[in-house]
Amino acid sequence: MEPVIEFSGVAITLIELLIGALLLLCGILLAAFWPRKNPQAQILRQQISDMHRQQTELQGRLAQFAEDSAQRDAVFRENLDNRLSKVTERVGMSLMETQERSAQNLKQLHERLGIIDRAQKNIETLSGEVSGLQNLLSNKQSRGAFGEMQMQDIITNLMPPNAYSFQATLSNSKRVDALIHMPDGYGDVAIDSKFPMEAWQRLTAAENTGEEVQARRDFARDMTTHIKAIADKYLIFGETHEVALLFLPSEAVYAELHANFEDVIKKGFDQKVVIVSPSTFMATLHTMRAVMKDAAMREQAHIIQREVGIMSKDVTRLDERVAKLQQHFTQTTEDMRQIRISTEKITNRADKIESLDVEDQISGDNVQRLHPSGSGKKAS
Repeated sequence: MEPVIEFSGVAITLIELLIGALLLLCGILLAAFWPRKNPQAQILRQQISDMHRQQTELQGRLAQFAEDSAQRDAVFRENLDNRLSKVTERVGMSLMETQERSAQNLKQLHERLGIIDRAQKNIETLSGEVSGLQNLLSNKQSRGAFGEMQMQDIITNLMPPNAYSFQATLSNSKRVDALIHMPDGYGDVAIDSKFPMEAWQRLTAAENTGEEVQARRDFARDMTTHIKAIADKYLIFGETHEVALLFLPSEAVYAELHANFEDVIKKGFDQKVVIVSPSTFMATLHTMRAVMKDAAMREQAHIIQREVGIMSKDVTRLDERVAKLQQHFTQTTEDMRQIRISTEKITNRADKIESLDVEDQISGDNVQRLHPSGSGKKAS
């Protein structure tokens, strides 16, 4: 059985407590009814007295133990309360930090969801535009109009309005997509827009397959056909420039041509048809514009020479007038020098007269010469 009370290393069970109480009760009864003169009764009384004393000590110890237990319980409760308070505070702070982090994460999540939503809308818009572009490029006439529109935008942005014409009709009744009007002696440059979309798609789809060789042949054949058609229709001696341009509205097709179809490029050069992409077409237009400016400067050279001659006469006339003005300034300087000489002479004569008058007044001589109206006698 487990002890009920443990004090100073001594464990007391419930049975031991009951036996002690029973013995104490028996001792009290024997002490009350046993004869006093009996020696055994005295021994018993002595034992009962010892037991009573031990019981008293035990009660004191139990009371002390109860008091110590109460103090320990109070200290334990105080420590427990402090620890619980600290734990509660830490848990509260942790919950607040977790809540703040959760709120911040939720805010970031909402922002990212907003960005994703906007990106999704942009993707949907772009998908619609790509679908529209795909539908546009799938039709041959629409594809041709798309290439012409891109070419016209580039020409409109880079060239002056009087330097080009769209859908111009040549002397052979052929209509060209664009005609750049070059100065006299050069001839107008014909530009035609072509987009071999079907052959390009077949070539792209047949890459790394057994049909790639045939697709490459078909693509080269289509490009060669376009080059020959431009050379036959738009290269007219005495009317157009000796070189025509084939405008490809795709940089990818242009790069593929120059990378893997050198024979097509060579055939274009042989037939005086130059293939250009949007970027190279802009550079070509800049060169044409520079040629136009140079020709305009040469045409206006006689006007510039005439204006320079007139300006030279004006400069000569200005030099003559400046020379006359310089003469006037020289004469004025001489006149001022003569005036200064006269003023210096007058000043010198005045100084001499003033000096002579002072000396005569001091010496008192020749007063009659100085005062002609006097009697000629000396002053008294």
